[in-house]
Amino acid sequence: MKKICNQCQTEMIEDLTINVEFDTLGIKIKKKGKGLFNNISAKPKAAVCPNCGCLIFYIDEYKEFSK
Repeated sequence: MKKICNQCQTEMIEDLTINVEFDTLGIKIKKKGKGLFNNISAKPKAAVCPNCGCLIFYIDEYKEFSK
């Protein structure tokens, strides 16, 4: 599913990686689950609008967080 910019309705450039300066591992989104090994995690991605520069963060595994 293509992402459309909320500001100018242009198709966004997707699947960009996110790195924190001086940290090669980047960032990770986590949700603590029930039990010892039931944590859910995902690496966020970014999309940028080539027209206005609007930036969004998203994860592909969003359905895992609603369980």
